[in-house]
Amino acid sequence: MPDSLRVRPDPTDPRLTRRLRGLDQHGAQVEVSVTVERPLTLYLNGQEIVTMMTIGDRPEDLALGYLLNQNMLRPDDTVSAIDHDEDLGVVVVRTERPTDHEARLKKKTLTSGCAQGTAFGDLMENFSRSRLPAEAELRTSWLYGLLRAINTLPTLYLEAGAIHGCALCREDAPIVYMEDVGRHNAVDKIAGWMFRNGEPGADKIFYTTGRLTSEMVIKTVRMGIPILLSRSGFTAWGVELAREVGLTLVGRCKGSRFIALAGEHRIVFDADPKRDGEESPRHWRKNSREAENHDA
Repeated sequence: MPDSLRVRPDPTDPRLTRRLRGLDQHGAQVEVSVTVERPLTLYLNGQEIVTMMTIGDRPEDLALGYLLNQNMLRPDDTVSAIDHDEDLGVVVVRTERPTDHEARLKKKTLTSGCAQGTAFGDLMENFSRSRLPAEAELRTSWLYGLLRAINTLPTLYLEAGAIHGCALCREDAPIVYMEDVGRHNAVDKIAGWMFRNGEPGADKIFYTTGRLTSEMVIKTVRMGIPILLSRSGFTAWGVELAREVGLTLVGRCKGSRFIALAGEHRIVFDADPKRDGEESPRHWRKNSREAENHDA
């Protein structure tokens, strides 16, 4: 476990998985861990905002990050209270500034995020005017180190699957790793954690196990993070938006391989891919194509 991690997964938390019996391809009885999802209803100053399906950990961070990334909470807002009732599945955020989002709630648009991700009508407000730090850089030695560190984490994904993970990183060290049934929930948890801890995004790198979609690009930019990485691929609109604001977008990061489609100017090639980017088979993620080919 990297010493840099301030928030880490806890795959042993009994609330997050359940053991279920079934049959395998041979008809033999098996018992496996499956990820638990539960509804969480978010209120802002007494107004119901949304019901999210989530694994249920870190509800306060999820609530704050959702509101920030939906432009319902401002970075300079003062949060006077956050109340979570686990039995009722409710989290209530209260701010000193009065809020009323009734009109906005009527204009929500389904996004590409899994598990009911939504983006509201003015989510793109001021996006094209966003400015990311030009001096930020991504060294390939950092990239290879990050992939090794993240792949060796004990995670809920490796315990039960059916989940996405996101990491907030600085140089070659992950700082925060969050998981949830939807990648948008995982990124919102990190956004909420950054807000609560006054953590800046300018010197950070963001990693996700999910696709590099428009939603992921928008949320990364809203957090002020200049570099976004993924083991997965891209959507055309995600690339277009990243290029528009100068976000460095790097996908298909596996072992010594990666593809950068935006913000390539930040990449510093300071490592030998054949020497420093090799990925041991024992670090391949469960159900990956590499693992299937290796087992074959």
